[in-house]
Amino acid sequence: MANNMSENSKFALPVSNDGDTNVLSMIYRFFKKVSIVGAVYLVGYMQWSVAWLIGPVVLSVLRDQWRRENEYRRNLAKVVAVSSEKDVVLARLDDLPAWVFFQDVERAEWLNRILLQVWPNVNHYAKTILKETIEPAVAESLANFKLNGFKFERMILGTIAPRVGGVKVYDKNLSRNEIIMDVDLFYAGDCDISFVLQRIRGGIKDLQIHGMLRVIMKPLITKIPLVGGLQVFFLNNPSIDFNLVGAADILDMPGFSDILRRCIIEQVAKMMVLPNKLPIKLSDEIPTVDLRMPDPEGVLRIHLVQAQNLMKKDVSMIGKGKSDPYAIITVGAQQWKTKHIDNDVNPRWEFWCEARVMQSLGQALEIEVFDKDDGNDDDKLGSSRKSQVLQCELWDWDPGMGIQNDDYLGRCSLDISQVVSAGRLDTWQTLQQAKHGKVHLRLSWHRLSTELADLNQALLEVQLIKNSELSTAVLSVYIDSCKNLPNARAQSKPDPYLQITLGKKTENTAVQMRTDCPVYEIGHSFLVHNPNIDMLEVKVIDQKTGNQLGILMYSVASLLKQNNLTMLPQPINLQKSGPESKIILALQLKILKEAVKEDLEEEAEAPPTPEPLPAAPAPDATDAAPPVMIPPAPTGEADNTSEKSIPVERIVRQVDTPQESQPQPENDTPKLVHRVSSLTTSAGEAGLGRILLSLRYSILNQTLYVVVHKIMNIPLKDPTNVPDPYVKLYLLPGRAKESKRKTLVVKDSCMPEYDETFEWVIPHAELHSRQVEVTVATHKGFLGGSPVIGQVIVHLNQYDFREAKTLWFDLLPEVVPRD
Repeated sequence: MANNMSENSKFALPVSNDGDTNVLSMIYRFFKKVSIVGAVYLVGYMQWSVAWLIGPVVLSVLRDQWRRENEYRRNLAKVVAVSSEKDVVLARLDDLPAWVFFQDVERAEWLNRILLQVWPNVNHYAKTILKETIEPAVAESLANFKLNGFKFERMILGTIAPRVGGVKVYDKNLSRNEIIMDVDLFYAGDCDISFVLQRIRGGIKDLQIHGMLRVIMKPLITKIPLVGGLQVFFLNNPSIDFNLVGAADILDMPGFSDILRRCIIEQVAKMMVLPNKLPIKLSDEIPTVDLRMPDPEGVLRIHLVQAQNLMKKDVSMIGKGKSDPYAIITVGAQQWKTKHIDNDVNPRWEFWCEARVMQSLGQALEIEVFDKDDGNDDDKLGSSRKSQVLQCELWDWDPGMGIQNDDYLGRCSLDISQVVSAGRLDTWQTLQQAKHGKVHLRLSWHRLSTELADLNQALLEVQLIKNSELSTAVLSVYIDSCKNLPNARAQSKPDPYLQITLGKKTENTAVQMRTDCPVYEIGHSFLVHNPNIDMLEVKVIDQKTGNQLGILMYSVASLLKQNNLTMLPQPINLQKSGPESKIILALQLKILKEAVKEDLEEEAEAPPTPEPLPAAPAPDATDAAPPVMIPPAPTGEADNTSEKSIPVERIVRQVDTPQESQPQPENDTPKLVHRVSSLTTSAGEAGLGRILLSLRYSILNQTLYVVVHKIMNIPLKDPTNVPDPYVKLYLLPGRAKESKRKTLVVKDSCMPEYDETFEWVIPHAELHSRQVEVTVATHKGFLGGSPVIGQVIVHLNQYDFREAKTLWFDLLPEVVPRD
C-alpha cells in the first residue's frame, strides 16, 4: 500500500503551466549536464587525480538519497491529508489518530470539513502574517549565518487544508471563566511560496507542520460572542518540513535546509510556542491587558548534574575514542546550552537554569545530548521522552562550524506536571535514540506569590545554592502604547519600536511605521535576580535612523511598595525625549515560593488536573521511558515452588509517563497485581544461571521495552577466573547491527545487577513475528574474546502485552551463531 501511495502521490504534486518556468527548467538541466561533462573532461585534460571527483560525487549521491527520502515522506503525508478519515485509518494502522487511543478525545471530521470550506479565505490573513512577521524575523536570523537579503515574493497556500486529528476539551479543575481545548493539528499542503536569498530565487513547496495547539477561551461574557478573547499557542515546537525548489534547489541539502528550518521554527516559537501566546480579542468590552499581560503559573528550576555511560562518537588513531558532550535543554520556546566537556563519557556539568512555565498542564522538559564535532553533522547520543516537555539534548562537541557538525548523543524528556505534583524531583533519565546512557536531573517547582514576606526566603534559597544567576521573582510587563514621541527626522514621523531589557534578557517589539503615537499592546515576562536592585529599561528607537527617541528606567523595588506588587496601566514620562512624551504600561511582580509538602497535600484534595491531548503517534515515535510494572508470573515461568520463601521486594521503581497517566483503553493500562521475588536459588534447567527481565509494549508509541535487571547463579567452574558478565540483545529475525543493544560489563561477579532499559520501535502488526535474543557472555576470553555463558530466545507472540511482564528466564546453551 505504501508503494501505491507513493506512486499516487507523484500525481498529487502541483504542476505549473507557466511556459517560462518550463523553459528555464530545461535550460537549468541542460547546463547542469554540460557542467558535469565539462568537469570530467577538465580533470582528464589537466591530468589531475581522480580523487578530485570523488568528493563531489559522494556528496551528490548522499544529497540525492536524502532528498528522495524526504520527498517520499512529504508525498505520503500529502496523500493522507487529502484522504478521508476511513482511508487514513485503514492505510496507517501504526499511526492512528488520537481519538482511537483516548476516550476523552473527540473525532473532528466535522471540523476538517469546515476548515476545507474556509481555507481559501485564510490565504489573505496568512500572507499578512508571513510578510509582516515571519519575513523580517527569518531575514534577521539568516543574517547571523551571513545569508542576507531574504524576502518572500509569492505566497499561495494551495487547496489542501489542515487536518485535525482529534480535539479534547477540559472540564475539570478549571476556572469558571475559561474553556481550554487541545487540537492535534497537521498540515501537509500544496502551498507555493517563492523567496529571494543572496539574490538567488527559490521556493518552498510541500510545506508540512504538525503540532499540539492549545486554545484558551477567556473570559466568558454574557453578550455575543460569549467569549471575550482567545489565547492560541503550541505546547511544544511544532515539527516543520518542506522542499526547496528553483535555483535554491542546489542548496537543498542537510546543512542549509536545517539552518532555514531552524530559523523558521525559531520565529514560530517567538510568536506562539509557550511561554509565547497569540492573543485574539473578540470583544471590545474586555481590556487588552487581560489577554496580553503574561501570567506565568510558576518557575521550574533545573539542575543538570551529570551524565553516565554515553556513547563514544569520536574516532582516534587507535580506534573508537570518547565524546566531548554538551546538552541542550528546552522548555517550549526557551532553550539553554551547557558547556562541552572534553573526552568524557561520564561528564559532570552542574548546570543551572530556570524556565518560566505558563501552563504546567501538558508542558514538559526535554533534554538532548550531543557530541561536538568538526564538520556539519552533530551526532546524537540518545533520547528519552515523556508529553509539552522539558527537553534535554546531548551532543558531542567538535570545533568547527557549530551544531551542524556535532554528534547526537541522545535525549530525554520529562512531563513538568510530575515536578509540580512532587515539588522536588531527583531523577536519572535513560536516554532515547541511543544504545546506552542516562542523565541526572534535580528539579524543583516554584509557585508565584504576591506576599512580600516570601522575598527574604527566596533570597536565602539562592544564597544557599551559591549561584548568582538564579532568580527570586518574575516581572510581567504589559506595554500598551507611547504618546507624543519626537520626530527622528525633519518633517517626518518616526518608525518606532521598543527594546525592553531586564538583566541579561532583551525583548524587541514590532516596528510601527510612520507614527508618533505607536500602539503595541504587547506583554513579556522576565526573571528577576533581586527585586531590591534590578532595573527595568525600556528604550524607544527609530528603525530608520537607529536614534533613541526616549528611555524609561524603572526600579523593580518600586513595586514592592504597591498593593499586590502590581502597578495598573498608567502613563509614565519618558526620559531624554519630548516634554509630552509618555509610555503607557502595567507591571506585576511575583515572588518565587518553592512548593512545600503542606501545599501539595492541599492540592491533592482537589480534583486531578486533566492531561493534555497527546499527538497521534508516529511510526518512529520514541516518546516514552517505560514504567516497569510487575504482574504475576505466568504458569511455568515463575520461580520454582520448591524454593524457600523469600521476602518480596520491588524490583524497579515505577515511573509514570504522560501516556500512562492519561485516560487510555483498558487494554493499554498495565496494573500492578503483585511483585515478583528479586531473588532465586535455582541455577536453571541447564545449570547456567537465570536472568530477570521485564517486558513491556506500548501500543501508543509502537515501542517494545526490555529491562535487564540481574543475573543469578552463574556457575563458577574456575575460582581463579571469575567471569565479567554482560548482556547482549538482538531483535530477531535478522540480527541487524542496528538492533543490537548491550549492557555494561560487571567485573568479577556471578550475580551481576544491571537495571538497564532498552527499546525498539516495532509496529504492533509485526510484534507476533519478532523475538528478542538475550545472550550472556563474559568479557574474560582468550585474546580478548567474549565466551558465551548462556542464552535465551524470548518469543514475543507468547505474551499478552496488555500488562507488563517481569519474569525469570533459564539460560540455555547458545543456539545462534555469535558475531
